Amino acid sequence: MAKPADVSTKKLISLAPDNWVRWVTQIPNLVAGEILTSEFQWISRESDVLIRVTSPQHGDFLVLNELQLRYQSKMPRRMRAYAALAEEKYNLPTYPVLINILKTGNNEIPTSFTSNIAGLRAIQDYRVINLWEVDVNIAFEQPLPSLLPFVPILKGGENESTIREALQILRADEQLNQLETVLAFFATFVLESALIQEIMRWDMTVLRESPWYQEILREGEARGEARGELRGILSSIEINLELKFSDNGLQLMPQINQINDLERLKTILRNVVTANNIEELQQVL
Repeated sequence: MAKPADVSTKKLISLAPDNWVRWVTQIPNLVAGEILTSEFQWISRESDVLIRVTSPQHGDFLVLNELQLRYQSKMPRRMRAYAALAEEKYNLPTYPVLINILKTGNNEIPTSFTSNIAGLRAIQDYRVINLWEVDVNIAFEQPLPSLLPFVPILKGGENESTIREALQILRADEQLNQLETVLAFFATFVLESALIQEIMRWDMTVLRESPWYQEILREGEARGEARGELRGILSSIEINLELKFSDNGLQLMPQINQINDLERLKTILRNVVTANNIEELQQVL
């Protein structure tokens, strides 16, 4: 079984910062410097990574990386706020990038924030990268080790042989091998659980170590906080059903909402994460 690891966003990007900032900005000859703190006054964001960079063409500036498990409608306003806070703190222009990990129902994700109050405008452009649109070969060719844990959800990365190739690279590098936790988590979206357990040192304990699995749980708990732990677990189940099985999964929620036993709901949540198809879940229910 894989050991617990630092699989934070900052850790991932720090694996090859030069290649990362060149990829997210599409600016060649960019050199990454210090990864700066993203704590602004009373605000601290774990999903933000702020990097000071230098370019022969553009001089010194900041690259603000915001990784989101799923796009949310509040992101344009947040990108505007954090870009402004970063510029104020470090007195450098900021290049904001929003990286969305899992596909949602949004057909178009905006690339700017605009407000107009009595003729006074606030405008913030930012770059959007949707990982499901990124060619999986980029992770291997550039190379971009920061993308290797996301291989199963990249474009063309859902097949077993490609996932095995990414796993082999992770295991061969002492700096990368603990990222198997993240790879295992995202592999659950495209491979059967039995196959994942066969090719990886994977079980539910490893899965729960993934920061994105924890983010899903936190989101559910936040939704249900006002109504207690039971509601939080139900929200977590709903989020996972939508992520893995879209509308087909959500059709099970009326039945699940009738269950009031907390331990049974926790068991259902674990089964939702590891299930290969809707039929398996129906048998559990």
